[in-house]
Amino acid sequence: MTASKKVLIITYYWPPSGGAGVQRWVKFAKYLPEYGWEPLILTVDPEFAAYPVTDRSQVSEIPSSLKVLTTKATDYFTFYKKDKTKIPSAGFASNTDNSLKGKLMRFIRGNFFIPDPRKGWNRYALQKARELINQHKIENVITTSPPHSTQLIGLKLKKEFPSIKWMADLRDPWTDIYYYNQFYPTLVSKLIDGSYEKEVLRKADRIIVVGESLKQIFSGKVPGADRKISVITNGYDEADFIGEEPEKPSVFTITYVGTLSDIYPIGGFLDALDMFRSEGRRFILQFIGLVSERQKKLLKSKLSDQELVLVPYVDHSESIRYMRGSSVLLLIIPDHSSNKSIITGKLFEYLASFRPVICLGPVDGDPASILKETGHGITTDYTDTKTIGDQLKKLISQNDQPMNQISVFSRSTLTGKLAEVLKS
Repeated sequence: MTASKKVLIITYYWPPSGGAGVQRWVKFAKYLPEYGWEPLILTVDPEFAAYPVTDRSQVSEIPSSLKVLTTKATDYFTFYKKDKTKIPSAGFASNTDNSLKGKLMRFIRGNFFIPDPRKGWNRYALQKARELINQHKIENVITTSPPHSTQLIGLKLKKEFPSIKWMADLRDPWTDIYYYNQFYPTLVSKLIDGSYEKEVLRKADRIIVVGESLKQIFSGKVPGADRKISVITNGYDEADFIGEEPEKPSVFTITYVGTLSDIYPIGGFLDALDMFRSEGRRFILQFIGLVSERQKKLLKSKLSDQELVLVPYVDHSESIRYMRGSSVLLLIIPDHSSNKSIITGKLFEYLASFRPVICLGPVDGDPASILKETGHGITTDYTDTKTIGDQLKKLISQNDQPMNQISVFSRSTLTGKLAEVLKS
């Protein structure tokens, strides 16, 4: 049997951190050995990390044979030290504090911590990565972001070790991310950040992204980048969906899993529920995860206590239980000019739950294409209350909806694609 080749994966987010980015690389690391690759993980020590959410259940996902090495970091979120639950996700992107202090904090984030505050890990990670490359004779390195500061580690390693093959995994847009302008970046800051982005795109040997639209965004920034960008979507792990099928809820239950910040338009859907209710239909709308105060206020003004359920962040396995125990799953894409490229990781677990999906977002976006191709749901404009209402009425009177198999999005299959890119 051919010996496995080593690949160093550098990632800031790793269990006990929660989130879709964590699942992506935990699953790749789980299945890479099946394709002849031995992953080594380099990540930040949780004691020094700034995680917006934690999910300790994912620690059990890590194979005992997997080598995970950690380093300390400089925590630029130290003013949240006493209560790490207040560390903002996406580096203040979900911070809706429009007071002078709130705006100032975002300005500091956008102009003094480029590309992001988690760059306090970089010098420690660089030192450890150098040791690992020399010690294990590593020829392949993967950096995954966000945080995009992690890509600067790969950039420096490529300069120091020109012979390594460096793959940059870009899960989200960089300077085109939908919340970028919330940081009030100056022209100088934009130029610095944009230069980092372009240098990564130029110097990486291979680039992987999660969707076709994201590939187009990055391809347009640097000549020739399109030739080295491959699309490997997020996915679902079949092992996470083993077990007895939950009973169908007694009341028609619509579930949204994940963060609901102010940039996720929900008003049109609530108007459709008004019409749904006026026809004597009963329903429950439940949100599993973080909901902004403004959105909570809107939801409570439109729905009764019997119709609305708000559940704080739960671990990954529990979130799947909620998905599988629903009548319909609600997906909302942020309302932004780049939203065609946004493919949330939970979409694929929605598919694997085999529950119909209603997606609010661009009807010509990547999520809409996936739902159409798989037959697992529909996509409507945020304010198309008639289509939303018609779909709800159809689903409440329909016992089972025919759905296509989705094995192309299984984590094992996707890891096979990653292995092919690594070999190229």
